[in-house]
Amino acid sequence: MCTLVILRRPGHQWPLLVAANRDEMTDRPWLPPGRHWPDRPEVVAGLDRTAGGAWLGVNDHGVLAGVLNRRGSLGPAPGLRSRGELPLEALYHAEAEAAAGALADLETASYRSFNLVVADRRRAFWLYSGGDGAGIELSELPPGLSMVTAYDRNDTASARIRAYLPRFVAAPPPDPGAGDWSSWETLLGSRVGDAEVGGEGAMYVTAVSGFGTVSSALIALPTTTGGDPRAVWLHTAGRPGEAPFEAVRL
Repeated sequence: MCTLVILRRPGHQWPLLVAANRDEMTDRPWLPPGRHWPDRPEVVAGLDRTAGGAWLGVNDHGVLAGVLNRRGSLGPAPGLRSRGELPLEALYHAEAEAAAGALADLETASYRSFNLVVADRRRAFWLYSGGDGAGIELSELPPGLSMVTAYDRNDTASARIRAYLPRFVAAPPPDPGAGDWSSWETLLGSRVGDAEVGGEGAMYVTAVSGFGTVSSALIALPTTTGGDPRAVWLHTAGRPGEAPFEAVRL
């Protein structure tokens, strides 16, 4: 059960902050964020080496996209396309609104169920598909803090959202300009709630039966693209607080 935390602050120098943990089978090969797609040179994302797609990425226009499985839909299914295609399709666009609008018309019967978040410095959207061919529900994320897992946005039926949404709301916001992400780093690496629902209550899930948190990300988008300050992406393949975050070249 992956997690995306999105803080929207319209009018702020850093209007979009994102924290993310990727939970996956530990033997599924992947590469850290980079420009892995020759036909999409403007995209920076982690590469899923099994299916060729991405979980989380940004583009040179300042658009961010991340996909998450819904409950009970881990892994591929025969005859269906990889959900890792979806962030790449979103990052083809120069604005989040255009990306969300295009993907809202997706043929959902071709994919297992998913949550997809698409955002830029102006707007942010959550797209939900139940994987039953019934179409996509599109909602705009309001200013403030949103948390998405395998459940709906801010849905306290999720043990992780129940445990950590109040913690993120109460935590001092990061200061990307000063390089201070300490409050969110601590939360991303927290194992509080590990005993709940087979570990689903923790932010950082220790590997059980080959499944656990495999990477963490911290991303900040500024008010402008290609200017000063520049977008920030920090990445670690270890537990935050134990393994250092390293800057991704954007």
